[in-house]
Amino acid sequence: MSAMLQSQPQPSVTLRPMQQSDLDAIMQIEPQIYPYPWSRGNFSDSLNSGYSAWVMQAQEKIIGYALLMMVLDEAHLLNLSVAKSHQKMGLGRYLLAHMISVAKKYKAANMFLEVRPSNVSAIALYESVGFNEMAIRRGYYPADPKQFKSGREDAVLMGLAI
Repeated sequence: MSAMLQSQPQPSVTLRPMQQSDLDAIMQIEPQIYPYPWSRGNFSDSLNSGYSAWVMQAQEKIIGYALLMMVLDEAHLLNLSVAKSHQKMGLGRYLLAHMISVAKKYKAANMFLEVRPSNVSAIALYESVGFNEMAIRRGYYPADPKQFKSGREDAVLMGLAI
């Protein structure tokens, strides 16, 4: 797992802790990449709860972000996002590697996440660094009723021993 992450070239981006003042920029990205985006309140609540939240910048512009919640020795990756204009450049992998590193600093034994089965590129990324499917959470995400009769999409629960 770590060899896959460490072999990647270091992109010309910087990572820093997320702040409330970053939410305007994040709220420009979030609805462009998700059919059911997080609200400003979701991000604000996560910051206020002390979750490990990071932004990725290129030339001082926010192009990605990630949030991690720790519960005992478990890390839960809540959100990992890269702006549409910066996808397919290895930046998601770079941000994921950083979040795994953060989880290790918190002494996490495992990292978990949920992902839509329809998000095949994210699943491929997670699998490429060692995440495995653990379960299916039925009806976890809101979804287009034209595609899903119930108006809900399942989630794939994935886990990684770190």
